[in-house]
Amino acid sequence: MRHYEVVFLVHPDQSEQVPAMLERYKNLVEADGGKVHRIEDWGRRQLAYTIQDLAKAHYAMLNIECGAKIIAELDTGFRFNDAVLRHLITRRDDAVTEPSPILKAKEKEETKSPRRRDEDGEGSMPVAESREQAA
Repeated sequence: MRHYEVVFLVHPDQSEQVPAMLERYKNLVEADGGKVHRIEDWGRRQLAYTIQDLAKAHYAMLNIECGAKIIAELDTGFRFNDAVLRHLITRRDDAVTEPSPILKAKEKEETKSPRRRDEDGEGSMPVAESREQAA
């Protein structure tokens, strides 16, 4: 069995279906004796260029270890699923299990404290600090 990285973009109107799609693909790989090393849901992101007049899409990624038969099934499934805008299946030399840079950046963004702009529009300070100074 070989290692693969699978990235696919889903129509933003179908974002609620992404967890079910990831689960379905995970079950497909595991049913044939393969392994899923990493599943990441990157969420809705800006596209570099429009695809079908869309500026955003929902990104998802899988790192899997499976045979060629399953890769062919995944590829066919992506092609005939209207919700999938684009997909890319890349063969890897080894399994990748650590979080991707995109997911790390997304988690870092979510953990940042909210910022407030100063009255002149320049600089910013955490909301908690600005409330303390106002009191």
